[in-house]
Amino acid sequence: MATMQEILTKQRVAFMEELPVSMAVRKDRLKRAAAMVSDNAAKFCDALSEDFGHRSREQSMLTDIASSIAPINHALKSVEKWARPEKRPVLFPLGLLGAKAWIEYQPKGVVGVIAPWNFPVNLVMSPLAGVLAAGNRAMVKTSEYTPRVAELFEEIVGDYFAADELAFVSGGPEVGKAFAELPFDHLIFTGATAVGKHILHAAADNLTPVTLELGGKSPVIIGKSADLAKATERVALGKMLNAGQICLAPDYMLVEAAQEAEVISGLKAAASAMYPTLLANPDYTSVINDRHFARLNGLLDDARAKGAKVETVNPANEDFGASNARKMPLHIVTDVTDDMAVMQEEIFGPILPVRRYDGIGDAIAQVNRRDRPLGLYYFGSDEAERRQVLDRTIAGGVTLDDVIFHISMEDLPFGGVGPSGMGAYHGLDGFRTFSHAKSVYKQVKLDVAKIAGLKPPYGKATMKAVARQMKG
Repeated sequence: MATMQEILTKQRVAFMEELPVSMAVRKDRLKRAAAMVSDNAAKFCDALSEDFGHRSREQSMLTDIASSIAPINHALKSVEKWARPEKRPVLFPLGLLGAKAWIEYQPKGVVGVIAPWNFPVNLVMSPLAGVLAAGNRAMVKTSEYTPRVAELFEEIVGDYFAADELAFVSGGPEVGKAFAELPFDHLIFTGATAVGKHILHAAADNLTPVTLELGGKSPVIIGKSADLAKATERVALGKMLNAGQICLAPDYMLVEAAQEAEVISGLKAAASAMYPTLLANPDYTSVINDRHFARLNGLLDDARAKGAKVETVNPANEDFGASNARKMPLHIVTDVTDDMAVMQEEIFGPILPVRRYDGIGDAIAQVNRRDRPLGLYYFGSDEAERRQVLDRTIAGGVTLDDVIFHISMEDLPFGGVGPSGMGAYHGLDGFRTFSHAKSVYKQVKLDVAKIAGLKPPYGKATMKAVARQMKG
């Protein structure tokens, strides 16, 4: 079996031999990528459910299959436009004399993709849409927490791609570290902030450009003017989808004290309507593994021990303690303080702290004293208040009057800021992330160096050129 370095070497040699990468080749690879997922959709859904312990087939079709093919189809329709050379202005008077300047978007080479476990098909294929549209080849490191999905990718990729076009590798943290240390032309990692720091360190020795898609505590601000029934239903849906195991899941809510009781009532009603039962409900996903399940319960234990009130939304009064299915109901946590782990760590599960605020300025201050989040959500019809939230907070992206949806807009860049990530992809922005914007300048026939005062011997002409440039 070829080593990771050998695969990378073969991909880079093949890439260099192929240059320039034609539009026909790029489109063909995108079509094969879409076919790899669609042809094996049922197998992927089975693998996903096996890895999670249980995962809704319909949810997997939406969040991992359809959402993998949609960005590929978007790239297929758009890549010719994205790849066009871009004219740029030339400084006066060179433009008048015939000089030209433009940017050409070239593929970088071999891109490494390190995928997470929560959407282990989509978060492989969505980056690949931009990677392949840009003309690159790719190596993918799958998550050790979803071994069946990883195994399936390795089983089927050879039916669609040569190993020097697209290759998959799997393994634990040591493999991940060695993968990140490879001299890729670009590396994209999706996962936890703590791991992202290690990825950045590993890539540093090769000066590999890195895109980090991390997470953090994405807040929901419920404005005074919000429709509480609608807002709580949308928050409950976003929090319970994939059992809250989403980097953009609403992590905590900020509500005015007068609204708190109604917000909690709305969350309970919405969760109960969507999931009247949980243990045998095929629509509700399990927590990924015992370790993560224990971590989530530890967050609740810590909150209770420090004075928080925890309400479990269990409409059918099911006995979760007697089950080993790792299904976890929604837990609403109130009277939350900053010293609780539930307000210090990204939750990544069906636990929702609800905090009070006193005026929109206080809500903004509560958001701003924490790390900059991947997502921020505001509900309300007050335009001035909404503008205040947008202007005075910094987040990777924002969805207004809903949660999570900005990630599904292919023409919006998706990425974090600070501890929630660096760089962005999706659509045009993904194409540009995985391309090198090569600057090209075509000189005129005149001796411009002499006119510009660059040619020795220096003298009056040089100083005239200096004065001309400084004048602006």
